[in-house]
Amino acid sequence: MAKAALMDFDEALKLYEPVLGFEVHVELNTETKMFSPAGNPAHASNHDAAPNTLVAPVDMGLPGSLPVVNETAVRFSISLGLALGCQIAPSSRFARKNYFYPDLGKNYQISQYDEPIAFEGQVQVELTDGTVFDVPIERAHMEEDAGKLTHVGGATGRIQGAEYSLVDYNRAGVPLVEIVTKPIFGAEDRAPELAAAYVRAIRDIVLSLGISEARMERGNLRCDANVSLRPRGQEKLGTRTETKNVNSMRSVERAVRHEIQRQAAILAAGGTITQETRHWHEDTGTTSPGRPKSDADDYRYFPEPDLLPVAPSRELIEGLRAELPEPPTARRRRLKAEWGFADIDFQGIVNAGLLTEVDATVAAGASPTAARKWWMSEISRLANAEGVEPSSLVEPASIAALQKLVDDGTLTDKLARQVLEGVIAGEGTPQEVVDARGLAVVSDDGALIAAIDEALVAQSDVLAKIRDGKVQAAGAVIGAVMKAMKGQADAARVRELVLERAAAL
Repeated sequence: MAKAALMDFDEALKLYEPVLGFEVHVELNTETKMFSPAGNPAHASNHDAAPNTLVAPVDMGLPGSLPVVNETAVRFSISLGLALGCQIAPSSRFARKNYFYPDLGKNYQISQYDEPIAFEGQVQVELTDGTVFDVPIERAHMEEDAGKLTHVGGATGRIQGAEYSLVDYNRAGVPLVEIVTKPIFGAEDRAPELAAAYVRAIRDIVLSLGISEARMERGNLRCDANVSLRPRGQEKLGTRTETKNVNSMRSVERAVRHEIQRQAAILAAGGTITQETRHWHEDTGTTSPGRPKSDADDYRYFPEPDLLPVAPSRELIEGLRAELPEPPTARRRRLKAEWGFADIDFQGIVNAGLLTEVDATVAAGASPTAARKWWMSEISRLANAEGVEPSSLVEPASIAALQKLVDDGTLTDKLARQVLEGVIAGEGTPQEVVDARGLAVVSDDGALIAAIDEALVAQSDVLAKIRDGKVQAAGAVIGAVMKAMKGQADAARVRELVLERAAAL
């Protein structure tokens, strides 16, 4: 496939106004699925289940099986709607969305159409310089997820060229909330940044509510990014494309930037934009055509005859409202005051999208300074090298446990970085990696003194300098001892012993 022509981003913004829209799908971490008693793979305890082991007759679309609404999923959906500033419908209903679904046994999806559970909201999104952008929410509706297809025999893992496809129904029926924005105007050259910041804000909200694992690399949270361009001064909206299932905030930003440049090049050349879905390719940073985008009429929605309307009581809604956590903006202000970071340091955490990880690491026992150091330096470095989100590499509790080993003298910072690599590689907890690799600091003064004496004898000239008061010469001996101990010694303790032994010998 020929590579699409791209217009310079700044030039594209001179000619066209970008209009954005986002559809974010949030998998709810209920114990069971949306309409069946089968275990929910979006729940952490079920994530690694073997294919087609978390299924029930409803998920398979077997004749005579009937759906039953998951009450917890409804409560989670209401809480999310409230956190998005939405109105909660006194009555909402499910509908059948008809489409060719090879990974849904029923061959239709149970969703909500004209009567969603939540509507008319607004989310405040903070950009990297502290600017707050209000994103209007059209609706948040409940639905079920589809299963997963694995295409076998092709070179790319896609259906094109595959010999056959395998269907895993574990994910079929997982409870979802789809959050749909209204058209977003005024982002201009910050449109890509706003895209990533919006997804990050949704992730922060669902994590604070505790209703989803929100791990994008696992598909717990997925974003469809809609982009259209209209010539400057024109009122009519341009034709939009929908880039599907982008699975990281960095990728959302890149996908929006790419679509602006791609569409601008087509329009400037006199071409037209096709209303379609598009696939995002992480390796090339490009999008490719999917299928012509269907409108609502094409799905032939009609009310789900097997389910009654959802009619939450006013008492339930107000009870859930009272349980809402603090809004993300208020949380950021509180954490900044509690941690005592300078503006630039705290904003760096926010801009990196690591506030939740640092907060969770502090809650697990690490100091704010240590938590920030790990996430903003070593973990981010490793994540960048692999092209993934830092949160996908390691759990905050593991970082707190690792820092505790540093604080109690079991590890030096250098050794701790080696342990972190082992944890990320799946070798176990920090303590298990220390034990398996033998990485603990040598705390036996006897072993250190033996190595020091050997180094001093080998460097008699250094010994003489130290005795003459040139204590900086001890560095050569300290280096030799650290090498002999394979880095598993506390350099400060070695220095103390070197000076003591130099005086004694």
